[in-house]
Amino acid sequence: MTLRLSEFAKERGIKYFLINFTDLFGAQRSKLVPTQAIDDMQDDGAGFAGFATHLDMTPGHPDMFSVPDPASVIQLPWKKEVAWVAGDLMMEGKSVEQGPRGLLKRVREKAAEMGFVMKSGVECEFHLINEDGTDISDPKDIQAKPCYDQQALMRRYDVISEICDAMIDLGWGPYQNDHEDANGQFEMNWDFAECLTMADQHAFFKFLARSVAEKHGLRATFMPKPFVNLTGNGCHSHFSLWDAKTGASLMKDPNGELGLSETAYHFLGGIIKNAKGLCALTNPTVNSYKRINAPATLSGATWSPSSITYGGNNRTHMLRIPADNRMEFRLADGAANPYLLQAGLLAAGLDGIENKTDPGKRLDIDMYAEGHKVKAPKLPAYLLDAIRAFESNKVLKKWMGDEFHAAYTKLKLKEWDNYSRHLSDWERANTLDC
Repeated sequence: MTLRLSEFAKERGIKYFLINFTDLFGAQRSKLVPTQAIDDMQDDGAGFAGFATHLDMTPGHPDMFSVPDPASVIQLPWKKEVAWVAGDLMMEGKSVEQGPRGLLKRVREKAAEMGFVMKSGVECEFHLINEDGTDISDPKDIQAKPCYDQQALMRRYDVISEICDAMIDLGWGPYQNDHEDANGQFEMNWDFAECLTMADQHAFFKFLARSVAEKHGLRATFMPKPFVNLTGNGCHSHFSLWDAKTGASLMKDPNGELGLSETAYHFLGGIIKNAKGLCALTNPTVNSYKRINAPATLSGATWSPSSITYGGNNRTHMLRIPADNRMEFRLADGAANPYLLQAGLLAAGLDGIENKTDPGKRLDIDMYAEGHKVKAPKLPAYLLDAIRAFESNKVLKKWMGDEFHAAYTKLKLKEWDNYSRHLSDWERANTLDC
């Protein structure tokens, strides 16, 4: 039986609902709806003008509605009278196929038809910075290798513990929080879940972290590379495959290489094969490529891949196999759209299974120190390269749909054009005297 949001409101003392959707660029959009109106909104959705967001629409398009999914509803831990609920985009009674959440749901349905469920977890890295965005918020956080720094972590205890307490109350199962590799950088981990649930949680986590930081006079940024000399913000995604009927793991095989099944390696092969196209989804900004292709940072390593490789329990590769029940995709960054991240990995992996794609040979080397010794394919150097790889990728177009593929390509090319028209200080410094 479907939960009625009005009943949820009555039980929890909810006065307002944020009916939410995430657009193609990962921006979260919402309308604040009083509880008295929520029954109608649950049935028909809250109305939006699609052109006013990052979707490929014009002012001439009809009203677009975000129809709330009650399974996603979350009472705001820091403002109990408000609840957040993710919605699915509809227009004239039909699903908006370029909508990121609806896209993930469609790819999930294809997975279910093949007998698969993907579960996932994300490692969200972020910087706590000053409100004006110019520097990290803790002037004492100056170690060259600040990862796991106990003192710096505890100086931000009020912020980190409040976010973690919220996740405990929500039942997410957070299990560790740490100061990360860059000064001012933190990471918070919680239990894995089915991929749509994880995407909803990922979207809400970014809202949660930013809101709590604001309460404390700070700013939380997930920008991939906010500081040139510091390690950037990744969003490593762990994933596993399960039998849709029995719930059994499909990753394990005691006789397989590193204990993994043939199915797992085919899934891996699909991601390897489509990595360049996936980059446009998992690393979607101009700034993303200043993390992927960065020189060594103050700590000594970027912790980011630059080649399309996989290895065992080795963090220098794009894909890591830390155990016999999961894999880790280390390419994605903090700008990744939570829904497109999961949809892209699932689509590429399913195609790998369908076509029995061979991932190639595992590399048991340190790619940072010895990568120059192997002829591994390189990841895109710039956003434009990634967009073009995505545009020409027939696999992702097939699994994710023509409308989404065209819309995302168009808007990302427009974003690149806008960036290219920007005149930088570097250009002035180096070309005024040409």
